[in-house]
Amino acid sequence: MVKITLKDKSVMEIENGASVYDAAKKISEGLARAALGARVDGEVKELTFKLEKDAELEILTFDDNDGRHILRHTASHVMAQAVKRLFPEVKLAIGPAIDNGFYYDFDYDKGFTPDDLAKIEAEMNKIVKENYKLERFELPREEAIEFMKEKGEPYKVELIEDLPEDAVISFYRQGDFTDLCAGPHLFSTGTVKAFKLLNIAGAYWRGSEKNKMLQRIYGTAFTKKAEMQAYLDALEEAKKRDHRKLGRELGLFMMNDAGPGFPFFLPKGMILKNQLLDYWHELHAKNGYQEISTPIMLNRSLWETSGHWEHYKDNMYTTVIDEQDFAIKPMNCPGGILVYQAEPRSYRDLPLRMGELGLVHRHEKSGQLHGLMRVRCFTQDDAHIFMMPNQIKDEIKGVAKLIDEVYNLFGFKYHVELSTRPEDSMGSDEDWEMATDALRGALDELGLPYVVNEGDGAFYGPKIDFHLEDSIGRTWQCGTIQLDFQLPLRFNLEYTGDDGEKHRPIMIHRVAFGSIERFIGILIEHFAGAFPVWLSPVQVQIIPISEKHFDYALKLKEIMDNNHIRSEVDLRNEKLGYKIREAQLKKTPYMLVVGDKEAQDGTVSVRSRKDGDLGISKTEDFVAKVVEEIKTKAR
Repeated sequence: MVKITLKDKSVMEIENGASVYDAAKKISEGLARAALGARVDGEVKELTFKLEKDAELEILTFDDNDGRHILRHTASHVMAQAVKRLFPEVKLAIGPAIDNGFYYDFDYDKGFTPDDLAKIEAEMNKIVKENYKLERFELPREEAIEFMKEKGEPYKVELIEDLPEDAVISFYRQGDFTDLCAGPHLFSTGTVKAFKLLNIAGAYWRGSEKNKMLQRIYGTAFTKKAEMQAYLDALEEAKKRDHRKLGRELGLFMMNDAGPGFPFFLPKGMILKNQLLDYWHELHAKNGYQEISTPIMLNRSLWETSGHWEHYKDNMYTTVIDEQDFAIKPMNCPGGILVYQAEPRSYRDLPLRMGELGLVHRHEKSGQLHGLMRVRCFTQDDAHIFMMPNQIKDEIKGVAKLIDEVYNLFGFKYHVELSTRPEDSMGSDEDWEMATDALRGALDELGLPYVVNEGDGAFYGPKIDFHLEDSIGRTWQCGTIQLDFQLPLRFNLEYTGDDGEKHRPIMIHRVAFGSIERFIGILIEHFAGAFPVWLSPVQVQIIPISEKHFDYALKLKEIMDNNHIRSEVDLRNEKLGYKIREAQLKKTPYMLVVGDKEAQDGTVSVRSRKDGDLGISKTEDFVAKVVEEIKTKAR
């Protein structure tokens, strides 16, 4: 017998060699039915894994991320088997599970069509009904290479050849189909019951533009058809909210092949952007930040000192000026450090909070560009805080409260991750431990729940990441707080302490919006283009019923202008109903319809985007209502 310690710390005994599934069944029949895999001593295993020694065991279901990945990884194999049956000439690349689904990359010169997806999905249903067992086996390196060569799978051969010499090379067989795979998987193809193929995209082999473009088929899988349908409905809603579509329809921004990944903001988009920036200035002034602006380009030696040249140069744009190498900045921190160094600093100056709306450029691969969400040029709402060790916790808590205020304003929920030391880090173990403990301590004192994201910190320090949730449940990583002991050391930063001696400050890097451009993209989708009044490029649309009401409409616009309300007058020779529908399509918060009665009485007939027909209102009352909504930034 072996002793199994469960998640609740209780211990049960089970026969030596029993499977994970046997253990799940012993716990409860219901759990066994829902089980997709397990963590055994922290490692993800499949249900057939044999328990041959005392171990800690956690059964994984669809509620667990690792459980979902097991199901979806199996679904990707079912899809690959279906593709090979229908298109035998296709070569297999890779097929992992991802957040919300799975994909598989195929080398297929003809290219897949939407009709092909329907055929593949039908074949997948056949494979599910045939209920093949997924059987794992291993081969020595040379046999594995020969096995894949015989099957005519060059991408699999390349993957095997790139594995370390001591790597275990495993395969999974299901009926007439075998794939190179580390697993884990479900028992059989019959356990994949609710799935849907979503779309086709291009993807370079191994993500490199130097390699061949492959065909990527995306899909998703769930344990219940109702859950899958809810997800598909959410996808349809997301399509309606796509910021690229709405950005074009609402005249906010555009992209152009003259500068792939470099967004153009249009007049209405600039109004939206400037409202956000005005709020940023107001918030940071209130919280004791000084604003700076640093150059867009600085010489190579600065980036070598900061460590960016070593860790980030492949993402940097460079040029030569006067026989010197320069880099367009991908980050603002070295410029902020130069400002700190520009004059002697005392403990009385600290904490020194310097904010910067800095324009940065990063070389993103063309296949990864996506509207405003992934661009090559964007504005970071950056800030760098220089402080003494005894100020760390208070400054981190201050930044966390500022970020909380920003997200609450827009109605975002969020969760927090603490990201720890990555492999390519710089600095001592002692500094990293001190920095990580400081972040953890600040979160604990704030009472903010968080999860630890091991190894995902910045190369110069650990960080706290804020993942906000939009109105349809998607999450986006925006705000971050990064604690840095390394750059002050590399740049030899100093301040004079109250003891008259020189000391080294500690540095926080932080953003709230993150990228302004990306945040705008998120806001467009969060609000479906129907922004709160204070953010709306046009807050009031004035619609005269006929030409004889133009003068009154223009007088109303003057009143709006005088009260700093952004308005437009629709003077087109169109029917009233058409003008109202147009204003609705533009997501305008308020429409004022004016005719004889309104002109005579000095009133307006108000239609609200949110509440419909509000009836007749005195002009001054309507103006006061809108001014109050703008002032309070009401949602």
